[in-house]
Amino acid sequence: MPVAPTVGRTVRLGLKENWPQFALLVLVNAFVGGMVGIERTVVPLIGAEQFHLASTTLITSFIVSFGVVKAFANLVSGQLADAWGRKRVLVLGWLFGLPVPFMIIEAPSWEWIVAANALLGINQGLAWSMTVIMKVDLVGPKSRGLAVGLNEFAGYLAVGVTAFLTGYLASRYGLRPVPIYLGIAYAALGLLFSILLVRDTREHVRVETEAHPRQESTVSFSEVFALTSFRNRNLFAASQAGLVNNLNDGMSWGIFPLFFASLGLGVERIGLLKALYPASWGLLQVATGPLSDRWGRKGLIVSGMWVQAAGLVVTGLGNHFGWWVLGSLMLGIGTAMVYPSLIAAVSDASHPSWRARSLSVYRFWRDLGYAIGALSAGLIADAFGFAAAILSIGGLTFLSGVITAIAMRETTPRAELPPSSVNSDADQCASRSQHQ
Repeated sequence: MPVAPTVGRTVRLGLKENWPQFALLVLVNAFVGGMVGIERTVVPLIGAEQFHLASTTLITSFIVSFGVVKAFANLVSGQLADAWGRKRVLVLGWLFGLPVPFMIIEAPSWEWIVAANALLGINQGLAWSMTVIMKVDLVGPKSRGLAVGLNEFAGYLAVGVTAFLTGYLASRYGLRPVPIYLGIAYAALGLLFSILLVRDTREHVRVETEAHPRQESTVSFSEVFALTSFRNRNLFAASQAGLVNNLNDGMSWGIFPLFFASLGLGVERIGLLKALYPASWGLLQVATGPLSDRWGRKGLIVSGMWVQAAGLVVTGLGNHFGWWVLGSLMLGIGTAMVYPSLIAAVSDASHPSWRARSLSVYRFWRDLGYAIGALSAGLIADAFGFAAAILSIGGLTFLSGVITAIAMRETTPRAELPPSSVNSDADQCASRSQHQ
């Protein structure tokens, strides 16, 4: 899939200038999100009811395999995108995702489900990463929050809608195979659209890099990893908040269906609760992404982590459906405040020449949270019960907000900063690394 040559002068940055490709990538990411949505309601129940797994830790093992593999797929995605081009990596992600629904439908043992989720992790790590990176490439620095908000809106709205649909279908036709047919449609359409219609965005990166006030010497991947993980305070704050955000999401993915079922809810109502969280998360990002462009990132991130923590406390202590609806909505609202703001904050602090790699490192730490959350919540639930697991993760989420409040520097969005002030921390760290 060679990238067609493009005359530099014909490439322009901006949402208006690139809206057809941007809209296509929004649709493609809805298919990516739908692949996760097929699992949110039914897969934990398949483990408990069809494979008769008594251990919560064992049931959540499918999320551990997903989270670990997705984290490492994220880590290499930026390198692959810079070396091969964004489109090729997007298509590769869909090739790994195509077998997943078939494996879940035909799985004779729980090990097949775990293996399917390893492939799903590669699919999500490559395909979702590319849709984010390509949208950021297209719009340039002025509208990053909007671009990320629209991307995550499409993905997580699809997660929510699919979680509801699979719950409804499971209540009518059983946990397998009918609800999983949606995944076959998502994978086929995502692969076809990516091959036939999506165009690479490396020329947009070149245009933005040439317009940047400083031309940097080459920054190695190890230097980008160090910058994103701990050397740059804003990138560190974003990475730890992203990890904890997905830690509580991994917990909710595995624990919530079992928690609600243990309290007597049927699969259809469980599907509704599982849909409210990602659907509200997805919808509200259309607003929170642009707000982070206008207001800055830090306030939305810190307050969003605390709203998530409150939602988990309401869920864990609630004793009827209304409280669980409120808790799910609070969790969705808080995550909507955090998610696009974090990706935009990482993009702000990264030079265009290594932004894809920085985003891949951030997404590595963020999605490692799935595995940590599922494993820790499973162990706590086995020892102390579902409510204890939910409340423990709620406390950790609140603490992450405190760390972000202390560590992150509030900055106005890049478009409003004087050129000399952009990336100062990152550039200085990179410069020091190159002279050591």
